[in-house]
Amino acid sequence: MKSRRRCTSDMMKTREMKIMNQGLEDEMEVWGYRPCLWKRILVGVGSACSGGLLLLLLYWLPEWGVKGTCTPTSLRDARTLLLRTTDEFKQWFRAKVHVMSAPGEKPFDSSDLQSAAQVANGGLGVSTMCEEHHGKLRQPVQIHYFTHHSTKYYWNDVMQNFEFYKGLEDVKMSCVSIHSDHSSGLPKALQDYRRLFFGENEIAVRVPSLFKLLMKEVLNPFYIFQLFSVILWSAEDYYYYATAIVFMSVMSIATSLYTIKKQYVMLHDMVAAHSVVRVSVCRGSKDIEQAMSTDLVPGDVIIIPANGMIMPCDAVLTHGTCIVNESMLTGESVPVTKTSLPTSGEEAARSFNMEEHKRHILFCGTRVIQTRFYAGELVEAVVVRTGFSTEKGQLVRSILHPKPTDFKLYRDAYLFLSCLVGVAGIGFIYTVILSIMNKVPAKTIIIESLDIITITVPPALPAAMTAGIVYAQRRLKRVGIFCISPQRINMCGQLNLVCFDKTGTLTEDGLDLWGVQTAESGRFLPPEADPAKESLVNTVFVACMATCHSLTKIEGELSGDPLDLKMFSATGWILEEPTEEETALHNPIMPTVVRPPKHSVPEANQNNPLTHNMELSELPSCEIGIVRQFPFSSTLQRMSVVVRRLGEKHMKAYLKGAPEVVANLCKQHTVPQSFTETLETYTRQGFRVIALAHRQLESKLSWHKVQSLGRDLIETNMEFIGLIIMQNKIKEETAGVLLELRQANIRTLMVTGDNMLTAISVARDCGMVRAHEKVIIADAAPPKDFHPASITWHYTENPAQTDKDHQTVEINLEDAISDKRVAQLEQNYHFAVTGKAFAVITEHFPQLVQKLVLRATVFARMAPDQKTELVEVLQSIDYTVGMCGDGANDCGALKRAHSGISLSELEASVASPFTSTTSNISCVPHLIREGRAALITSFCVFKFMALYSIIQYLSVTLLYSILSNLGDFQFLFIDIAIILIIAFTMSLNPAWKELVRQRPPSSLISGRLLCSVLTQIVTCLVFQVLAFLLVRQQSWYETWTPQSDACNVSRSSLPHSQNVTSPHDHKNIKNYENTTLFYVSSFQYLAVAIVFSKGKPFRQPSYKNWPFMLSCISLYTFVLLIMLYPVPAIDSFLEIVCVPHDWRVTLVIVVIVNAAVSFVLEILILDIILERLVFRCNQGVNRPTQPPSAGAPQEANDRWASSFLLWLFCRKNKPPRVSYRQLALGLKDHADWPPRSSTVTYAGDLQSHISAPL
Repeated sequence: MKSRRRCTSDMMKTREMKIMNQGLEDEMEVWGYRPCLWKRILVGVGSACSGGLLLLLLYWLPEWGVKGTCTPTSLRDARTLLLRTTDEFKQWFRAKVHVMSAPGEKPFDSSDLQSAAQVANGGLGVSTMCEEHHGKLRQPVQIHYFTHHSTKYYWNDVMQNFEFYKGLEDVKMSCVSIHSDHSSGLPKALQDYRRLFFGENEIAVRVPSLFKLLMKEVLNPFYIFQLFSVILWSAEDYYYYATAIVFMSVMSIATSLYTIKKQYVMLHDMVAAHSVVRVSVCRGSKDIEQAMSTDLVPGDVIIIPANGMIMPCDAVLTHGTCIVNESMLTGESVPVTKTSLPTSGEEAARSFNMEEHKRHILFCGTRVIQTRFYAGELVEAVVVRTGFSTEKGQLVRSILHPKPTDFKLYRDAYLFLSCLVGVAGIGFIYTVILSIMNKVPAKTIIIESLDIITITVPPALPAAMTAGIVYAQRRLKRVGIFCISPQRINMCGQLNLVCFDKTGTLTEDGLDLWGVQTAESGRFLPPEADPAKESLVNTVFVACMATCHSLTKIEGELSGDPLDLKMFSATGWILEEPTEEETALHNPIMPTVVRPPKHSVPEANQNNPLTHNMELSELPSCEIGIVRQFPFSSTLQRMSVVVRRLGEKHMKAYLKGAPEVVANLCKQHTVPQSFTETLETYTRQGFRVIALAHRQLESKLSWHKVQSLGRDLIETNMEFIGLIIMQNKIKEETAGVLLELRQANIRTLMVTGDNMLTAISVARDCGMVRAHEKVIIADAAPPKDFHPASITWHYTENPAQTDKDHQTVEINLEDAISDKRVAQLEQNYHFAVTGKAFAVITEHFPQLVQKLVLRATVFARMAPDQKTELVEVLQSIDYTVGMCGDGANDCGALKRAHSGISLSELEASVASPFTSTTSNISCVPHLIREGRAALITSFCVFKFMALYSIIQYLSVTLLYSILSNLGDFQFLFIDIAIILIIAFTMSLNPAWKELVRQRPPSSLISGRLLCSVLTQIVTCLVFQVLAFLLVRQQSWYETWTPQSDACNVSRSSLPHSQNVTSPHDHKNIKNYENTTLFYVSSFQYLAVAIVFSKGKPFRQPSYKNWPFMLSCISLYTFVLLIMLYPVPAIDSFLEIVCVPHDWRVTLVIVVIVNAAVSFVLEILILDIILERLVFRCNQGVNRPTQPPSAGAPQEANDRWASSFLLWLFCRKNKPPRVSYRQLALGLKDHADWPPRSSTVTYAGDLQSHISAPL
């Protein structure tokens, strides 16, 4: 009983599987294993018997390798782990479990911290920390861990699973706690203890040795197959071709090693700048010591020098302010102001979060340009993350360990190759049986039967397949588009939806100031074009413009956000950053001072009623010191500053931000009643509007108190003072590119952080939303006060129509007088969604998300993570998504999209597969055209290589039937002179000059491609068999011997005899069947190459590809000449026998008819008839059905033929394969979609409830 219970327990352990990193991008399943001696012995014996092939198989398949040498066990007792990703790729990994000794189980355990501190005070190190704890002998803890993709995972006894430590944020502490518990630094012993878990602070990009890279490359299944082929050919004395393949392989491996090594070195150099630097580290109260950055651990306090540094880790500022260049992370080389973590208020009480508090964090790899310090205080930062846990470390990890490219072409290629292997298997069995029946020696049977496999699966296939991608990459480089992931070029050819960022992508980077509109006593004053005019220069409004920014002077030049620069320069004020000695005079100290130019303070302004009301003209000085900054937050959509005018006792707060946000923070009586209408007037015209507000703070507030106040206490009860109207011009190329994409049936979306109405206006101006199309704003609200979440549907006014026209459209929709008209009108709408609404809909209306994104075109106020989430939603309904942005907040979306195109050349663009040097979206059509050309090239080459294999397979199989084969130099001529030259030159066709509506197929297992390949195979089979049989029926035919001379002997004198193996040629290469099939097959290779090398509509015509045409003409001429006018030297070299001239003419006729049939089948039948009547029918499933025209007999015939062919190909009424088309078909007959204007949809109820008009 006891043993049975133990057995049951063991079985439960063996089945144990845990999920690691649950909910994260790198979520994995993990199983535990321990080594098994008898399994290892069996594997060793099997490897010896198989000549090492078993070891190779276990190397290629990690799951087999683990299961074949280990037995399952619990994770706690495991020595080897088997990992599998939970994404669509289901990748397997093997990891070895290591054991380390440490004084505690976790880096942040309070008991461990206490003991470490106590021991440190006694002057002991980590090694002695294990020996004594509260007077008792403390045994070191054995901790199990493993490393996977540069991340260490540690065993957690409580969770009964492995976990990884990010850094200080694992402690789950508040901002106040960081100040109180971590501002003094770590003792040396505690630092050493934490380093056991976090390791050295280094993003270690180890450049592998050439030998290691060589081994990894050579053990690729493709090269192993080539090695097998070379050994086999050498055994058959095919030394020439074997040497050619070896030469090609060596060149390929050398090129690959050079490229991989270069990428590693480039990545190593990218992180080397901050890998090892000297830093000042706080130890205890006031002790500061110099240390290497590699020694840093989370919790260390470092000093940021006044002249700046490159950050070696992620650290949160606790004292002082820094000006930072974050181009490595954001792609924008705009200095950003980082302020210290709040110490009081509501924000300080919140838990510290890297995302929420990123405006206080100095990220690894970013450059601190300068620091702001006060009265000699040091600028300090607490280390939060180190090594690969940092933001830059994660970026480098994603480059070192990218996700595999999931493209149907490659999956289908493997499936197609497996079919070829199946065909090879049939040939293998056929050869063995035939050879045994003819009593062929065993060695010959083995060699010839294995040779049929190398013929059917061409070793040169991968090299030929990548040629098109390499050529496309070169062409892209010429137009300024650089690619770090060449395999994604093919994916660009399938793009059917492209998301665009707005600012800097569709519109110009900079904003021009159109004007300002001040507010006074709850009403707007007339707009002013120039804020620097005398009547405004000393108002609160201009003072807010001059101070509420994050500008700084770097080497004497103003630097900062372009928007801030435009606003500040428009005021005409001057910014000065005094030295520490100068600022000390102001008591309290102000780091930055702004003042108007001296000529702008005339005495006349003192009697100006506007300035009098603003209480500014009476002040003795116009210099304003910026006491504290609350930097712009994309989450809060605002920024603010606390300022003090020189000589004044009280301070003021100035606020700027999104108008809706600022208005909500203001006293309602100060906000003009016409605020909403005025704002809509500007935003509908595409202007970007920023609101300003101010507030006088209590006089009792001192400088030190202000430094500790939270922004929520400052940014409240403000007084509204006006609007700044900025003009964001659309780039010249934008409208033309979007029109080109729309004409090519490629959807375009705008994903921006800007205002909704501004985004809609820009979408209309650039043609993304056309003049006659409606825009429906989905305004979602979360649940509140027992009311469920809801979506209110607003129909925006159409600027292209008058109110009367608009009402007429609504009446037509309601009355539904014409079904066809309604169907057309309902297609002419777009949804517009804000980031806030998107979050609510995703959480509370999951059933509407896919319906919404199917017709949504404008996404406004989207946060960076929401952009990524949107890309994932679009991919979930089978869109192939492209993303084009300037890299600022688009890095996640650029990485997640099938093809991300960054318009920024800065370091952050490393995350994007494509980078364009041209700063406009004209690169997108270029990339799609080249992608389509590369994709079609891949299909052409694959089809050609498949036909080459089958044609040669047919020739060899027919010759095997008479115990013959192709000669060594015949193989050499075919494989080198014909196949390689043709395969590499047919890939040179440039892309077609314009985008067409038709998209290239994405699958090799599609109807049109299979029909193409199968018809050509049948054609080649028929003509080879025909030639093979015809030659044996000729009157001059006899068993060929060296004495035979069919060219000069009259037909009547030739006896008819059977062709048997000649004693003079043990391989029986020279015979009439061999010569005939060699001629016919040589022309067949060239014929299918020309037939498959298609041009329009995705590539330039083949006649413009002069290397290909020159190769084809030269080869045609050469083969035709040696066939009609034999040259003895060439015949001897190629082992061709002499045949009568009449038979040569007959062969010319055969190959001409063969080429004609191939051309007619491919061009006329497949490309014209079947493509037009069958395959293209499925592409129009979401288009409105057009009624038949009574007077069009041709159309009626086409419909009848199409119906018959659809039935023949089993495609009649077949639903579309992709989800978004199925969804479109489902919504086509949905009476309640889109929702009517001013209706509300509640969560949990799919029906719309009509509410009062909004």
